[in-house]
Amino acid sequence: MSAPGRPAPVLPSGLEPAELPADAIEVGRIADAWGIKGWFKVLSHSTDPEALFSSRRWYLQPTELGARTFSGTLLLRIREAKDHSGSIVATAHEVDDRNAAEALRGARVFIPRSSFPTADTDEYYWVDLIGLSVVNREGVEMGTVKELLSAGPQTVLVLDSMSEGKQEERMIPFVAAFVDAVDLPGKRITVDWQPDY
Repeated sequence: MSAPGRPAPVLPSGLEPAELPADAIEVGRIADAWGIKGWFKVLSHSTDPEALFSSRRWYLQPTELGARTFSGTLLLRIREAKDHSGSIVATAHEVDDRNAAEALRGARVFIPRSSFPTADTDEYYWVDLIGLSVVNREGVEMGTVKELLSAGPQTVLVLDSMSEGKQEERMIPFVAAFVDAVDLPGKRITVDWQPDY
């Protein structure tokens, strides 16, 4: 939307149509223009936005809601992305003024999973845990990770599980006291947890 009396934002001409990579993960959305030199604010889907800072190739798709200034997938070549007072701001080679940045408002930001920085030992990207099966030390199937929640100082695994023939949700803290092992290649997490907890 543009303000009364102002022209609608025009998409930067240097943006290229692109194919969304097969391993692309949605990591955030462009919130709004920031300043007058083409910078824009980004709302990250993660509390640790390292993928946004490290990748120099972002893929944009329009939001499902609101006004659209483009369709399909566009490649945005990032010049710089940084933390600024608790927010993420970025600038791109193709975006050189406020109007161009405003045209990107609402765009969904995707980054290939292969571009994410390597996680440290015993650190995992949430996206890699979703879909893993969870079993306890006795081999009892606890369910499948459907999502993760940030609950203050800890993260919680939210599992889809079956109990007595009906679907239910189970939550297990993702902390060393309860998680024995994460086997990404084997798509399995072993926990010290009982079905009746």
